[in-house]
Amino acid sequence: MILKGFIHKYNKHNIDTDVIIPGPYLKIHDHDELAKHAMEGIDSDFTKKVSAGDFLLVGHNFGCGSSREHAPIALSRTGIKAILAPSFARIFYRNSIDGGYLLPIEIEEYVLNKIGDKDEVEINLDTNNILNLSKNETYSIKPFSKIIAGIIEAGGLFNYKIP
Repeated sequence: MILKGFIHKYNKHNIDTDVIIPGPYLKIHDHDELAKHAMEGIDSDFTKKVSAGDFLLVGHNFGCGSSREHAPIALSRTGIKAILAPSFARIFYRNSIDGGYLLPIEIEEYVLNKIGDKDEVEINLDTNNILNLSKNETYSIKPFSKIIAGIIEAGGLFNYKIP
């Protein structure tokens, strides 16, 4: 699978779910309405910048905090297809995968410094590489485990059939 899009970079560590989707919006059940408030805690113009298929590039421990599914739902409905980070809070990682909302892709620390805001990249999940089309550079990504890859391929945990 190959994904292509533009990077939205927030070089911050420990971005928690309260920043991804602030608490007052947790009562919203309409996913498109929820998405209007994604990343409001960091960038009030975030949703105006994102197009379908774009990627978020962030620091360590992305999605820490509460276990709310609202965070990956809101981000995915903005158009974000994948998040690139050196590490993720495990509950956010699994909520993203299990719900089929978006892909949490683990990168090496140095990649965070190599890719710039608005760079166009191509992510190849078959070769576990990122091609930075803006800089003509290639970086490796951590491959998904066999079971996680199967859940992704199925579109989420509810569609996954145990082999």
